[in-house]
Amino acid sequence: MLAGLDIIFLTLSTAEFIIGMLGNAFIGLVNCSEWVKNRKISLADFILICLAISRIAQLLVSWFESFMMGLSPLFFSTYKLAKSITLLWRITHHLATWFSTCLSIFYLLKIAQFSHSLFLWLRWRMNRVVLAILVFSLFFLLFDFLMLETFNDLFSNVDAMDESNLTLYIYESKTFYVKTLILLSFSYIIPIILSLTSLLLLFLSLVKHIRNLQLNSMGSRDSSTQAHKKAIKMVMSFLFLFTVHFFSIQLSNWMFFLFWNKKITKFIMLAVYVFPSSHSLILILGNSKLRQTALKVLWHLKSSLKREKPNSSLPIDFPESFQ
Repeated sequence: MLAGLDIIFLTLSTAEFIIGMLGNAFIGLVNCSEWVKNRKISLADFILICLAISRIAQLLVSWFESFMMGLSPLFFSTYKLAKSITLLWRITHHLATWFSTCLSIFYLLKIAQFSHSLFLWLRWRMNRVVLAILVFSLFFLLFDFLMLETFNDLFSNVDAMDESNLTLYIYESKTFYVKTLILLSFSYIIPIILSLTSLLLLFLSLVKHIRNLQLNSMGSRDSSTQAHKKAIKMVMSFLFLFTVHFFSIQLSNWMFFLFWNKKITKFIMLAVYVFPSSHSLILILGNSKLRQTALKVLWHLKSSLKREKPNSSLPIDFPESFQ
């Protein structure tokens, strides 16, 4: 019989899962349909499709993990199941993080304006740069696999011990566990640095662009300025959500290992859903094609409801600024 807190945990997990799945499925379907229709695809749309697919897989793994923790925590703690879930989660999370980083780099190379020869060389080879970054990320994925084997060996030893020796073993292995967590977190450093660098260079490019406009007695609301500001907002939202995501993962790892039977551990894991669910909505709002398609879908839904209920009030028109 599920307790009240377990029901709340599973309900919130399912709600965040549904929101994330709808957002990422929408991004993938819209861009895939454009790909089929036009028989070609831009680099930005390709990154969005790959990001949406990796996010969908990440949400599925996280949702399954949440249900196992809520319905059968003892079964979830078994070595084979925990190892499989951890491996799948690290793969999907790794891919989603690096595709988001590639999107930040794409914004930088596409929008920023620098005359440096290295920046121009990277812009001319934008497709190769993104591909090279993805190949480079595979080395960190291999590093994750090696560290996970070490971590899983520790977990299997804990699972094999009886309750009388468990406390002593955890106490003696704290130093080793801390080092393992630090090494597992190392793969996050590179994408954070790349995204922060993209944000800083976009901001410097915006300042330089506005200064040139002021020197030429021109307004500061041209298309390039707006593109800079939109890209900065997108990268900042990614970094903010990723920071929340990162710290929630670290906190849940500590809480799960030391106090795995505590209810608070499950609710800390709810913050893990924030990144793959909320970021997809931000991507939809920040992309004109996705935003307009979403508004059309909402309009058709309102029209369908109006036909089913002829006596209902008229649908509210969307402002022109959102169309």
